[in-house]
Amino acid sequence: MFPLHRGRRLRVNESIRSLVRETTLSPSDFMFPMFVAEGENVKVEIPSMPGIFRRSIDLTVEEVKEIYALGIRAVNIYVKVSENLKDNTGKEAWNKDGLMQQAIRAIKAACPEMIVMPDVALDPYSVYGHDGIIANGDVENDSTVAALVKMAVSHAQAGADFVAPSDMMDGRVLRLREGLDAAGFHNVGIMSYSAKYASAFYGPFRDALDSAPVDTTDIPKDKKTYQMDYANRIEAIKEALSDVKEGADMVMVKPGIAYLDIVREVKNAVHVPVTVYHVSGEYAMIKAAAERGWLDNDKIMMEQLMCIKRAGASLISTYFAKEAAILLNK
Repeated sequence: MFPLHRGRRLRVNESIRSLVRETTLSPSDFMFPMFVAEGENVKVEIPSMPGIFRRSIDLTVEEVKEIYALGIRAVNIYVKVSENLKDNTGKEAWNKDGLMQQAIRAIKAACPEMIVMPDVALDPYSVYGHDGIIANGDVENDSTVAALVKMAVSHAQAGADFVAPSDMMDGRVLRLREGLDAAGFHNVGIMSYSAKYASAFYGPFRDALDSAPVDTTDIPKDKKTYQMDYANRIEAIKEALSDVKEGADMVMVKPGIAYLDIVREVKNAVHVPVTVYHVSGEYAMIKAAAERGWLDNDKIMMEQLMCIKRAGASLISTYFAKEAAILLNK
């Protein structure tokens, strides 16, 4: 009780504050999402995500080596698929010589210790921009899962350390685990997007991959039949527990800063690492405000990352990974 106890004694200066700090950040807390494009020596900035680029494989490899030197130990890979390779089956997703498979092989050859977690979903390969196969006017669950298994096995064959299903189909974690094990990839892990909400924060990401759902009258115009309703909390816990039971080695909550209550709830419920995706819209808002002088980019960036870690994240997938690692290394 005051005056015997004064909380401010532990806040007098930075040395004392650092001694009693409950949460810390390091570059190894981050995973860097990377966008891969066809070609050579290609580096195209994404207009809605200043400082983030689509890179060809050669430049992706150089960036991977650079961020590894900063202490970042994981990358999440997405590919920009040519329009002529898109269809409703997603078959390009398991092409052993596809862009994703080439990228995985190149990264692992150049930087073997970097943990590579390729995205597993059909939306970059779909003419409809959906995460699965369209049948009878909706995304068909079980045929999509069968396609995702072939996709994940092809990633493992290319050298992926984890596969990262972001599709939100029912039962896909179990089928992926069975498929990977049957193919001999017992040590390839699964980082499941367990609580992925149908969020408006994904807009810049869809610009990066040209993967937004096609607006037609005969198929869903959005992803709300499989991604979660952002009004729901208990459902997120149920999904995470189900994925762990099916064999997920890590679970993810997405988006990040707007869903920290869910992060804490999931962290309390499961006994596997929890990854949080600090998504493109959250990144873009900070960048836009900082460009106008309304916010301090570095201070807001570090505050948000610290808050995500404090909420329970074991790993943060963030477009700020490189910037934050540079600051932390100083």
